[in-house]
Amino acid sequence: MILIAASEVPTGGVAGWAASLMESVGAVGAGVAIALENLFPPLPSEVILPLAGFTASQGRISLIAALAWTTVGSVVGAIALYAIGALLGRERMIAIAVRIPLVKVSDIHRTEAWFSRHGTKAVLFGRMIPIFRSMISIPAGVERMRLPVFLALTTAGSLTWNAIFVLAGYLLGTRWHQVTDLVGLYSKAVLGAAVLAVLAFTAVRLLRSGKGDHRASQ
Repeated sequence: MILIAASEVPTGGVAGWAASLMESVGAVGAGVAIALENLFPPLPSEVILPLAGFTASQGRISLIAALAWTTVGSVVGAIALYAIGALLGRERMIAIAVRIPLVKVSDIHRTEAWFSRHGTKAVLFGRMIPIFRSMISIPAGVERMRLPVFLALTTAGSLTWNAIFVLAGYLLGTRWHQVTDLVGLYSKAVLGAAVLAVLAFTAVRLLRSGKGDHRASQ
């Protein structure tokens, strides 16, 4: 067995926590970390996955096991979020949404119509977009997407995403953190786009509301 030099093992933060899990229970630890990442999106998969690949490159776990268990973890986390959406249901989700300032019932109906047309693509490709890769499972549960379809799409999308970063970490070895640095920029760009979209929606809705109030006062 190839031993990892102590200086190469991360000891702090998310990377240190994930490394400790993999040290304790092997590839299963990588799966547990990814399952938790799905439930708590602030945990970054772009740290855990390349680290799993690096660990495999050092002979501590097998590459196939790293790919298999991280994908199992992704699917388990997604099923939990799907279940939350299914338990909430359409009526509860609408009741919650309409309490959010500036959100209307018509917005929910449009979102439902969009999901009915594009839900399969959203679940598949959503698994490859930071932040949304976890959240997409909730509307799938609310809309009661057929579970076999949801599982197939989630597994395919998760395996693709996981394989890219596990293999990158495996090939880069001790330079695995370069993947984290690069994908971190991608994640920030996605987050920035999401924030801009929310701000644009808020601005448009406020402007329309203001015009309505102005007409009503005339």
